[in-house]
Amino acid sequence: MVSKEIVGLLLAGGQGSRLGVLTTTTAKPSVPYGGKYRIIDFPLSNCVNSGIDTVGVFTQYQPLELNAHIGIGKPWDLDRISGGVTILSPYQKSDNSAWFTGTANAVYQNIHYIDKLNPKYVIILSGDHIYKMDYAKMLQAHKNNEADSTISVFEVPIEEANRFGIMNTNDDGSVYEFEEKPENPKNNLASMGVYIFTWDVLRQYLIDDEADPTSSNDFGKNIIPKMLKDKKRLFSYEFSGYWKDVGTIQAYWESNMDLVKRIPDFNLFDHKWKIFTVNPVMPANYIGPSGVAKRSIIAEGCMIYGTVINSVISPGVQVAEGVVIEDSIIMANTTIGANTKIKKAIISENVHIGKDVEIGYGDDTVNTLRPDLYNSGITVIADCARVPDLCKIGKNVVIDRHVTDEDYQHTDVPSGETVLKGGIVYE
Repeated sequence: MVSKEIVGLLLAGGQGSRLGVLTTTTAKPSVPYGGKYRIIDFPLSNCVNSGIDTVGVFTQYQPLELNAHIGIGKPWDLDRISGGVTILSPYQKSDNSAWFTGTANAVYQNIHYIDKLNPKYVIILSGDHIYKMDYAKMLQAHKNNEADSTISVFEVPIEEANRFGIMNTNDDGSVYEFEEKPENPKNNLASMGVYIFTWDVLRQYLIDDEADPTSSNDFGKNIIPKMLKDKKRLFSYEFSGYWKDVGTIQAYWESNMDLVKRIPDFNLFDHKWKIFTVNPVMPANYIGPSGVAKRSIIAEGCMIYGTVINSVISPGVQVAEGVVIEDSIIMANTTIGANTKIKKAIISENVHIGKDVEIGYGDDTVNTLRPDLYNSGITVIADCARVPDLCKIGKNVVIDRHVTDEDYQHTDVPSGETVLKGGIVYE
């Protein structure tokens, strides 16, 4: 039997509904990031840089693009005969179980995969966080503490602690209480969703949890509280550095904007800790005689004849003369027509924007269709959409995927409105 000291288990099956139209047809971990990467590149690269050569990736929602991106794991040096990367999707079994019902259930359904590798430890990772972390140091702390579970924590502002799962700890770092989004948090140590477990301990808890019909089959809601109740040895591991859960439109936009600061909050140019990805073969970017790029990330294959300020531009984007792009994220192979003005927008892949368009202007009215998602002044245009010439689009506007010129009732789309495939009447 093959024995691995530690196996990475990467949870990448979530729908990512809080990212709205960006995840209509793809899983959240495969959403582009930073002009060149996809979100899942970060935990995968962390594994490789930490010496973890065996990773199981749990997929479920819209997995095709994610599966194609990972492939056999070559960019991360995970194309190995022994170990490497394995895609673990739900499938019909003799007991009629299929879809993953929770994070713990996803691991339970693949106990046979883990048992074949016979690891002493497993590390559970989320596929939707942006950070660089040496898991080997966390594993060493787990061993030193003779822990059953080690939970990575991150200091958040105390006024924001009620948005997170909070770990209450003793002076030695041992965890005595876990509070999920407490109204009055006792401290500001938020769980990052990175867990190391001693496998034989976790294995039994997964089996017991699956047998409990009242369980949500979730690590944070069920497994960790049950281990605390049973007085197991749980320890926190404090992480210092950049960490961002990019699960909302605002957080995703903020994290991309962090890359283009004069002193970036998150450095992608650190050769000691590379972030690996699948790179399409494209020529170098071209800044034309009228082109200007200030404090921005411009990926390969771009042609810039306009002005780009404080923005992230993905591969193959074409920006015509007279265009001004500010505080925005433009994804791959999008074309932007002459004299268009774009401010604080997220524009997905393969979008065509016409001439003399204005995007992201007007008042701050929240989106009337989904005020819970689009409320921070960011306009979002989904993949393969078209925006007609002379169109004026306000803030918190959403343009659905595959929208054509005919889907617009008129060319003035006020703040807070949505253009759906098939058209919509604006109030």
